[in-house]
Amino acid sequence: MVTFIGYKFIEQILEHSNFIYQKLELFIRKFYTNELIRGIIFFIGIGLLYFLFTLFVEYFLWLKPMGRTFLFCVFVSVEVFLFLRFILFPIFQLFKFKKGIDYNEASSIIGNHFPDVNDKLTNFLQLSNDTNQSELLLASIEQKANSLQPIPFGNAINFNSNRKYLPLAIVPILFFGLFYISGNSNIISQSLNRVVHFQEQFLPPAPFEFVMLNNNLQTEQNKDFIIRIKTEGKIVPENAMIFIGDESYFMESNKAGEFQFVIPKPKENLEFHMEANDVSSHEYELNVVTVPSIANRSEERRVGKE
Repeated sequence: MVTFIGYKFIEQILEHSNFIYQKLELFIRKFYTNELIRGIIFFIGIGLLYFLFTLFVEYFLWLKPMGRTFLFCVFVSVEVFLFLRFILFPIFQLFKFKKGIDYNEASSIIGNHFPDVNDKLTNFLQLSNDTNQSELLLASIEQKANSLQPIPFGNAINFNSNRKYLPLAIVPILFFGLFYISGNSNIISQSLNRVVHFQEQFLPPAPFEFVMLNNNLQTEQNKDFIIRIKTEGKIVPENAMIFIGDESYFMESNKAGEFQFVIPKPKENLEFHMEANDVSSHEYELNVVTVPSIANRSEERRVGKE
């Protein structure tokens, strides 16, 4: 009879102890689930902010291939680190692929939330790990387990506490949205294209461009023709040159950003372009129309009368 009661008592203690350990396991799973939720927010927020930083560096600096290669490699390294730190590590610890917090560390976290539980849970773990299992020790374990059963360990973890980190992820997402709504998405797409194709050579856009003011590049033979241009952009060049064949000439400045040049009595079609501050225009062609001379006209009229 005594043996039967002893076995029943031990089974009851084991049942209550296992229940406490199951609650600790559930707490640890909830702890790493919370870490994963927070990690997703951090990964999105910090990852997008660094992504924007990378694009802006390339947008303003127009790095050479070596610089863009370094920028790309650092970007990939940072994103991989963030993914490992904030996504994979919590997943590994959640599914016990990687060692996480133990029962003692879990009891410390629970004790910080439930001050009255701290000593009881710590004592329970210490007694359970004691190899000298006496009747008094078993009774003490049973007492601690019974007092801990009603305590909701999971309440020490509050998923809603992650709301304060949401702006970290929302702000860069809104930033991307503003770029697309404002029609400036090309800033992101062009920089991204240059960063991804880091081995290719890209030249920055010219600070200004030439605009032809002549509506029609056509003139009669042996008649002076005036070429008029202007520049549009961030910089206004002081001088401009025109290149006709193998020869070059300075153009006359009418006012800031506007120039002209007189081509004296052209006899045949001419190709030309303009340059200023190392910026070159498109290649243009002046079409020269042949006009019959007075002698030729008189001969044509005499032949017509005959």
